[in-house]
Formats: sequence, C-alpha cells, structure tokens
Amino acid sequence: MNCISRSLLLICLITCGACGVPASGTDTKRASSGYAVHYTISPQPSDNTVAIEMTVSQTNGQLREMSFSLTDSSVSGLQTDGQLLIEDDTAYWRPNKDGGRLTWLSEVRHQRGDGGYDAWLSPDWGIFRAEDIIPRARTRTLKGASSETSMSFDLPHKWTVVSEYSTLTDNIEVSHPDRRFAQPRGWIGVGQLGIRRETISGTRIAVAAPEGQSARRMDMLALLNWTLPELSAVLPDSIPRLTIVSAGKPMWRGGLSAPASIFIHVDRPLISENATSTLVHEIVHVAMDASAIDGFDWIVEGLAEFYSLELLQRGGAITTRRYKRALEKQAEWSKDAKQLCASESSGAATALAVVTYRDLDVELREKSGGKVSLDNVLAEISRASGKVSLLSLQDIVTELLQEPAATLYIDNLPGCRKFLPASET
Repeated sequence: MNCISRSLLLICLITCGACGVPASGTDTKRASSGYAVHYTISPQPSDNTVAIEMTVSQTNGQLREMSFSLTDSSVSGLQTDGQLLIEDDTAYWRPNKDGGRLTWLSEVRHQRGDGGYDAWLSPDWGIFRAEDIIPRARTRTLKGASSETSMSFDLPHKWTVVSEYSTLTDNIEVSHPDRRFAQPRGWIGVGQLGIRRETISGTRIAVAAPEGQSARRMDMLALLNWTLPELSAVLPDSIPRLTIVSAGKPMWRGGLSAPASIFIHVDRPLISENATSTLVHEIVHVAMDASAIDGFDWIVEGLAEFYSLELLQRGGAITTRRYKRALEKQAEWSKDAKQLCASESSGAATALAVVTYRDLDVELREKSGGKVSLDNVLAEISRASGKVSLLSLQDIVTELLQEPAATLYIDNLPGCRKFLPASET
C-alpha cells in the first residue's frame, strides 16, 4: 500500500478515464446487497494521533466513491490500495470493485480559546469524539446500496474503551438506520477507565472516567435516577443509550453533548448554586437531537436550560420553592441581555430564553385549558430532530394550540428580526 501524490493520481485518472465516467444505466439498478465497512481504531498516545484503517468489502462495486473535506481537518498520511484524488482540499477515494482499504492518521488534541481541551490523548487516557478522528463523508453508490458498518479498537495494554455503542464485544456494530452510510459518532473514552453501568427508564447508561480522577460516577447515576424518568415521560421514545465521559485537567471545564453521549468536566457541580445542572442540560440536548439555524441558538439552549430546572424540580432533586426562586434569578440575569438572537447564545441571552419559555408554557396551558404545555413542544422537536428555526418552532406551537402564540411574536423576541429571511420579515 503506497501514498498517492496529487500528480501521480492525476496521471492515473487521465489514463483510466473510465473511472470518472458517470454511472451507467446498469448502475441505476437496485443493488442486490449492501457493502461492509469496518473501522480499526488504534490510538498512538506517544504521537498524539489515532491511526484509522477503513476496510470496505463488496461484491459488485456498490461503493463507487467516498469524499470528505480536509479543510480544518486533522487528517494526514492518507494511503490506499484504490484510487485517491485530493483536489480543492477535498479527498476523493474510489475503492476497487471488490473493496479496499483507506488508512490515515488523525491528530487528537484540540485546544479551545480559553486554554482547555475538548479532545485529548495522552499515555494514560484519551477523550475525543468519533467526528474528531473520522471525517464526515459523502458517498456515491449503486442505487439502493447501504453500508453495514462496524468498528474495533486496537488498544495499548490494560486500556479499555467506552463509546455511544456497546463496547462489550470486540466487533462493535455501528447502526444508524436513518443513514445509508453509517459512520461512528459521539464521545469516545479510552485508557485505564473506571466505568459504572446502569439502566434507567429504558436507557442503558455508561459513566466512565480515567482511574484516579475525582469523577462522581455514582452521583451522576443518582441524579439520573431523579431526572431521567421525568424526561422519558415527556419524550415520544426513551433514549436507547447514554454514554457519559468525564475527566479533569487539561480538559475544558464545562459540558458538551454529542449523539447519545456527553462529556462533563469532573469539577462541574452536578447541581449549581443557581439550581441548574450542566449534566441535565446536556442530556436534554441529547434527547432533542437538534441544533438551530444561525441566529436562533437560543431555541435549543433555552429549552435545555429551562428543562435542567424543570426536571430537577419534577424529580424532587430541588424543592418547588427553590425552582421558583431559580426562575426569578434567571429573569434578573436576562436583563443583561441586549438581544435574544445571536449566532451563539450568551449566558444572559440563554436566561432570557428561559424566561421566554416560562411565559410560553404559561400561555400554552392557559389557552388550551391545561391540555398543551411546553412538554408537547419539546416532544415535537425531539421527534423531528435536525435543524430548528423560529418558523419551525412557531409552526409546532401553532399546530398544538390551533393558533399562534403571542409569546413568539417577532416583536417579543429582541434582535431576532434581523436573522429572519427576507420573505419572513
């Protein structure tokens, strides 16, 4: 297997012109079977890299081409036994008809602006997302062909691994029925880990952290025993799996969600002095499985923060009196927000979003005679997943209430008008 330079590859593509010809009529026939994709993931702690080997097995060239961007990517050293072209910071790989291999190295460590790391690998442990080491790819296949994806880890001695997927077997199934090409995703923890597992309200939970660090694994499970049943009662479906990875220095001192998984710093309080919870906040993000279009980050951040309070109160982790006082504190903080809409929601803007959702919940309950509440809105966003906009939020509320909600009128949402498309202003 050899690394193909740009010039040699271009010559190869010119001399093998048929490789670039658009799919023929026979290619449009539905593929008789899928193709197998296996990722072998090998952490190299001494080099701060992870070596990836992607193996494709197929019978009739079902996977014609895979491409992914190298812009802002940590990928290097691409090698293949098929055809590889790198053009305009995009890699195009064409495996052989019966499959092939593509290998690369991914640098892991990534430092945020405040100095903390949101991806780390050392001789003792590592925490990173699958998206950090495996670039998101697009595929060109025979019609109807889809991948059967799996992965395995080649780990240093005494290391273990946790991820979004069951890691209790060597060959880990990666299944995403909503995608024809399934790739590993979510947080991954490797090293000498302490792991606690539990099933709560139908959700299989793993809480992991490097041994010797002050991670409160059992405290997290206790908090989930109070709050996860309350969240499951709101959602249309339970979260099948939830993986929580935790560590201290040099990781970023906060919480970050990814599909079916969460990172939380060991020093973050499980319940803060203002009665919110970073852990519950991130779990609501996992449950929603949604992000916002530019300018409307408050929609998802506000919901996550509102329910970090709501679920604690419903589960009995905080009293109703403290819950009400916490909402009052959010209202006080919201006065510092210059606007609600921004590309990234500030703390004060998120507090204003919490107040907006409190008012929306009151309006929904009053106008529906108690039949509709913000719970229904959260359930619908969770059911739809994907990108959320102000228009989609308004549509959900109007459908539930059979009339628009005054709380969501644009004049009641400071700074949001400028983010609306011209057709909606």
